[in-house]
Amino acid sequence: MRKFIIPVIAAVGFILAIYMVASSNKPVPPAMPVAQPAVPPFKTFIAGAGMIEAATENISIGAPVAGIVTDIYVQIGDYVKAGQPLFKIDDRDLQAQASVRKADVEQVQAKLTKLEKLPRPEDVNVAVATLRQSEANLADTQSQLKRFESITQPGAITEEDLSRRRYAVQGAQARVEEAKARLDLLKAGTWQPDIMVAKAELDSAKAQLRAIETDIDRLTVKAPVTSRVLQVKIRPGEFAPANVTSTPLMLLGNVDKLHVRVDIDENDAWRFEPNSPAVAFARGNADIKVDLAYVRTEPYVVPKRSLTGEATERVDTRVLQVIYSFDQSKRPLYVGQLMDVYIKAPPAIEAVDDANAAVSSK
Repeated sequence: MRKFIIPVIAAVGFILAIYMVASSNKPVPPAMPVAQPAVPPFKTFIAGAGMIEAATENISIGAPVAGIVTDIYVQIGDYVKAGQPLFKIDDRDLQAQASVRKADVEQVQAKLTKLEKLPRPEDVNVAVATLRQSEANLADTQSQLKRFESITQPGAITEEDLSRRRYAVQGAQARVEEAKARLDLLKAGTWQPDIMVAKAELDSAKAQLRAIETDIDRLTVKAPVTSRVLQVKIRPGEFAPANVTSTPLMLLGNVDKLHVRVDIDENDAWRFEPNSPAVAFARGNADIKVDLAYVRTEPYVVPKRSLTGEATERVDTRVLQVIYSFDQSKRPLYVGQLMDVYIKAPPAIEAVDDANAAVSSK
């Protein structure tokens, strides 16, 4: 039995090994794609990756001054008009400064009003009474001087007393003239240069108040154009930086009409013709097809940023960006969505011949 069992086991193992080797050499069937790729509608074409954006382009909203956000006035999906508030940064310190500036304006305004309304009737009455008192005092001193001068008896009065009376009359006359001058000055009102100085001070105070109010108004960030809120990445209580951030605080755009920004590889840019027909297919559903209308070409070739994730894609290249528009009615297409774009173009050989002919004609 031992002579037969061992060879049988060896033969069975050999047959099993042959079977395993043969079964493992069968070709593995390729995995089916999640979605069938789009079929180019043109015989010769330029292919490019397109990204949907708003007609106004995607507007990244930032903060002019760094600070804590206190209020958010909009939500994602809201339609906003130009100038409508979006969010507000804490402005309590500026409000306190504005209160001080308002008090300064009121103080200078009161000073100017006082100068413009001078003289007060009460002040004029006081000045008139002072003038009458001075005139009465002058009349009294003149009367005394006359009595002294009318004495002719020798030794009745001294020369010193007579001089004192004369000096008293001169002093009384000076006080009358001073009272008259003060009355005339009072009736003339405020000196015009003083009013001009007060007005200049008022203008300066108002300008400082407007500067504070402008800073307060800047802390309420408003929509630059009529658009729709696409993203909100800030919440009340969070700190809003004033510098450029990788993620905008808010993203706005006019989505009444959508655009597609197509990246054309620099190797194919010379084949592009603006008026050539172009179509776009939605990623994941080739049945969603839209005809594109040429809008403009951005003449500056930029580094490629919109990546498709394909293994054969070149990332160290530059692209020509072309903007197309399309009718998105009743189509599930959204801002930021990638699309496969095909632009009709002549074959490379014909394009080279046309380019050479154009250069020769010049």
